Amino acid sequence: MVKKIGKGLFTRFLNATERVGNALPHPATLFAIFALAIVLISGLAELLGWQATHPGTKEVIDSVNLMSEDGIHRILTKMVTNFTGFAPLGIVVVAMLGIGIAESSGLIGAIIRMLVLSSPRHLLTFVIVFAGILSNVASSVGYVLLVPLAGIIFLSAGRHPIAGMAAAFAGVSGGYSANLVLGTIDPLLAGLSQEAARIVDPEYFVNPTANYYFMVVSTFFIAFGGTWVTEKIVEPRLGKYSGEVEGEKIERLGKQEKRGLKNAGIFGLIFIAIMLIGLLPANGFLRGPEGTILKSPVIKGVVAIIFLVAGGMGLFYGIAVGKFKNDADVMKGMGEAMKTLAMYLVLVFFAAQFVAYFKWSKLGVIFAIQGAEVLTAINLGLIPLMILFIILSGIINLAMGSASAKWAIMAPIFIPMFMFLGYSPELTQVVYRIGDSVTNIISPMMSFFAMIIAFVQKYDSKAGIGTIIATMLPYTLVFFLIWTVLLVIWLLFGFPLGPDAALHYQM
Repeated sequence: MVKKIGKGLFTRFLNATERVGNALPHPATLFAIFALAIVLISGLAELLGWQATHPGTKEVIDSVNLMSEDGIHRILTKMVTNFTGFAPLGIVVVAMLGIGIAESSGLIGAIIRMLVLSSPRHLLTFVIVFAGILSNVASSVGYVLLVPLAGIIFLSAGRHPIAGMAAAFAGVSGGYSANLVLGTIDPLLAGLSQEAARIVDPEYFVNPTANYYFMVVSTFFIAFGGTWVTEKIVEPRLGKYSGEVEGEKIERLGKQEKRGLKNAGIFGLIFIAIMLIGLLPANGFLRGPEGTILKSPVIKGVVAIIFLVAGGMGLFYGIAVGKFKNDADVMKGMGEAMKTLAMYLVLVFFAAQFVAYFKWSKLGVIFAIQGAEVLTAINLGLIPLMILFIILSGIINLAMGSASAKWAIMAPIFIPMFMFLGYSPELTQVVYRIGDSVTNIISPMMSFFAMIIAFVQKYDSKAGIGTIIATMLPYTLVFFLIWTVLLVIWLLFGFPLGPDAALHYQM
C-alpha cells in the first residue's frame, strides 16, 4: 500500500480522484455495459421517435431499434465480424509484431543507452527528455528502462536522481503525442478515428500518419519545455540529494552491441534508400495513383513499414549480439509482444461491439447532429472549442488511464459532432492526444503510475502519490501551455496536421 502524504486540499482532491477511478469497472466491462446500454436506448429512441436532419444531404435520419427481431439477428450474426473487422485490431497486432522483434533483441534499449550516455553533460537533461519522447515508439520500454536509468545517471552526475526520473517520465508519458517516428499508438488511434468518422462518411480513411507533422514539431518544443521545467523548477525544489543510495556505474555499450547497432543502421539505410528510389522519380514504383506520393503505398501502408523497419533492424541487431541464435528466438520475441496485447484483445472485443451498435442504431449520427447544432448556436469558434476539448480530455484522463479505451468511447461522439461543424477527424484526434498527454504524468489511473512511485521510493522511502504529482504538476502546466499555443498557431496558419490531413472537413 502506497502511503499518501500530505493533507492539503489539492492532495485530498487527488486522493478522491484515485478512489473514484479505482471504483470504476474494468475498461472492457465498461464497453460491455455501454454496448448493452446502446441496445436498450435504441429501443427507447424508436419509441420516442428520435430523429435528426442531416445538414449536408437534408436526409431525415431515424433511430434504429436494436431490440427488434432484425436488430437481435444482426447482433448475433455480426458479433464475430465486428471484432475481426475492427480497424485498430489488425493494425496494432501487425505493428507490435515488428516492435516485438526490436524490443526483444535489445535494440531499443541499446539506442536509449547510447543516446543518454553519449550526451554532453550540459545537454544531459534535454537528451533524457528527448529520449523519453522517442521511446514512445515502443509500448513500455521508456517506463521500464529509461525512467530508472535516468535516476542512476543523474545521481552519478552529482544531481538529484528524482529530478532525472521526473525528466524521463515527463518525456515518456507527458510527451506521448510527440515523436519523430510513428509508434504503435498512431495506427491504433487512427483506426478508432476512422471507425468513428465512418458514422458520418462511410468511405472516410484516417491514415496513421494523420498527425505526423504536428508530432514532429511538438517533439522539440516538448523536449525544450521539459528541460526548462526540470532545471528551473523541479531540481531547485528538490535541492541537493542527501539520501543513502550511492551512484552506480552505468555500463557502456560493448563491442557486440556497437556491431549490432551498426548492422541495424546499415539495414535501415538500405531500406530508406529503396523507398527513396521508389518515391522520388516521377514514375517510381512506390508512387500512388497518377504518380502521387500522398496516396502512395508507403503512406497508406505505414503499418507495414513499421513492421518491416522495426523487425528488420531488430533482426540484424539480435543476430549480431547473439540474442537471436535461430528462428525460434525471433518468433519467441514476437510471441512475447503478443502477450502484452492479451488484455487489449479482450478490450477490443467489447469496444468493437459498442462502436458497431452505436453506428447501427443511428444514435451516433443523431447525437452528433444535435450536439453540433448546440455548439453552432453557442458559436464558440474553432480555437476556444479546441482548447475546451483539450481540457475535457485531460480531465477525463485523470479518471481513466488507457488512451485507446478513452478514445474508443470519445471518438464516436466527438468526431462526428466536429465533422458536422466542419472540422476534420484528424484535428479532433490531435486535440484529444494533447489533452490525454499533458495529464498522463499526474493521473493516478495511468497504468505505469504505481511503478513510477516504486522507482522514486528507491531514493525517498516516504514518497507517495502526492510526491509524484507535486513533482510532475509543473510539467503538466507547461506542456499544456506549449501545446495550446502551438495548436493555436497551427490553426491560425492552417497548416496540415500530416500528409493529406487537413484541418477542415466538407460534407
